[in-house]
Amino acid sequence: MLYKELAEVYDKLEKTSKRLEKTEIIANFLNKIKKQKEEISSGIIYLLRGRIFPDYDERETGISSQLAIKIISKATGISSADVNKKWKSLGDLGKVAEELAGKKRQATLFREKLSVDKVLHNLRGLIEFTGKGTVDRKIGLIAELLASASPLEAKYIVRTLLGDLRIGLGEGVLRDAIVWSCFGKENKEAFEKVQTAYDSANDFAVVFEKARKGLHALESIEIEPGRPVKVMLALKVDSIEEGFEEVGKNADFEFKYDGFRLMINKTKEGRIYLFTRRLENVTKQFPEVIDYVKKNIKGKSFIIDSEAVGYDFKTKKYKPFQEISQRIKRKYDIEKLSKELPVEVNVFDILYYNGKSMIKEPFKKRRELLEKIVRKERFKIKLSESLITDDAKKAEEFYKKAIEEGEEGLMIKKLDAPYKPGARVGYMLKLKPKTKEFDLVIIGAEYGTGKRAGWLSSYSVACVHEGRFLEIGKVSTGLKEKEEEGLSFVEMTRLLKPLIIEEHGRDVKVKPRVVVSVIYQNIQKSPTYNSGYALRFPRIVRLRPDRSVKDIAFLKEVEKEAKKEHR
Repeated sequence: MLYKELAEVYDKLEKTSKRLEKTEIIANFLNKIKKQKEEISSGIIYLLRGRIFPDYDERETGISSQLAIKIISKATGISSADVNKKWKSLGDLGKVAEELAGKKRQATLFREKLSVDKVLHNLRGLIEFTGKGTVDRKIGLIAELLASASPLEAKYIVRTLLGDLRIGLGEGVLRDAIVWSCFGKENKEAFEKVQTAYDSANDFAVVFEKARKGLHALESIEIEPGRPVKVMLALKVDSIEEGFEEVGKNADFEFKYDGFRLMINKTKEGRIYLFTRRLENVTKQFPEVIDYVKKNIKGKSFIIDSEAVGYDFKTKKYKPFQEISQRIKRKYDIEKLSKELPVEVNVFDILYYNGKSMIKEPFKKRRELLEKIVRKERFKIKLSESLITDDAKKAEEFYKKAIEEGEEGLMIKKLDAPYKPGARVGYMLKLKPKTKEFDLVIIGAEYGTGKRAGWLSSYSVACVHEGRFLEIGKVSTGLKEKEEEGLSFVEMTRLLKPLIIEEHGRDVKVKPRVVVSVIYQNIQKSPTYNSGYALRFPRIVRLRPDRSVKDIAFLKEVEKEAKKEHR
């Protein structure tokens, strides 16, 4: 397939904000690629998502805005300074590439028509370069594409490189388009089966390949150790009584730990992998956990859901998440850190055991299995502290105990519920002391002045609705001016600068990658932000490197909290 056909689909999607229109566009396109070979259609599905690998694959092209400027310069023969100037004017390097591609000073005599396969091949080639000369080889590989690209193709090649397609294609639209294409718009059963298949595979290409063979083929997609699975997410409640209303009586109450989710995988070959809720492979970062698993969990293969909590190796006192979070990204001094900042693993669910998926089994049965296979060892691995009761008074006492012991609160679970990867369906709830807090993603920032000159010191934060990031306020408090005092403007600037995709004076737009926890005084309706709401007196309290944009607050959660305030 010619890349031009895909670029035209991007263009149609960008020109409409209507979900049904987008779904129709994608469904019609999928009808066309159903005739392609599997390896070709798989690549097309990834490119539709602005990716070159499945969602769970953490490899990235490593192309920053500044490197993209050099690539455009090499492909067009226009100086980097002029490309940069044009970027400042248009605010979108994709549009810059589109405009300059029509004014090439170095025209090729025989311009090759780009195929999807060629684009995907060159983009994936970026991952393989290492060592001396890497930057020049990356520039050459993409400049080769841009030299053959039409203006429209150049626009979307550059946007794909930067991870910013701007076509508004969320998971829900692609899921529905697969259903429309393979089963028809009225097949309600197919919507649930396609979603379930995606939650298990984390790969829309696999889902599409199975879907075009029929519903029965979709059902063959199951979770498997070694391939990361989305974690089940919790809804917030404000009281024990509200918890009982949601999950019924009896209910399981468990300590809510101040750590990070860790999915422990053991394959049938005996290999152990660790994944975060962002689906990042952190196996190398936590060698002590590998030892715990080998010695303390019985089973030939499994997928176990847990929370890793850091502690001081000398005092044995537990540490807050913020102190242990540095280990998630650390690539060096791992052995040293594992001794200085060790973690204790608190196991609370199991999704797969000895060749069989457990996600359709009731939670009570899954917990009973864990009791049999996990050998508890303090400061290494144990089961989360748990109480099953229908007595509100006993639950309140258990809640008080959790808080007194320094935990965040309680998780409340429905005993007969299955495990729903990636879903907030009310099978699992979280109860914390009343603090007004959301996890949000930074989508923009502003360079400071005076003492904060050179730093990105004011941040636009967003919630999510149907795959779109909706701004809910700006926050500039909660960070320190000195790095040694905690989360600083310096550190935040270091994180955000490589993610810049637009610049307008002091204001920048960034890729939505950095998730932060934000506390606030209250929520008010606002015409200023496209969410329709604004947080009053917001303050950043911590970075969440363990969380992705899929974990941030939904607009519905914001609306729910706003309604509570105005009762």
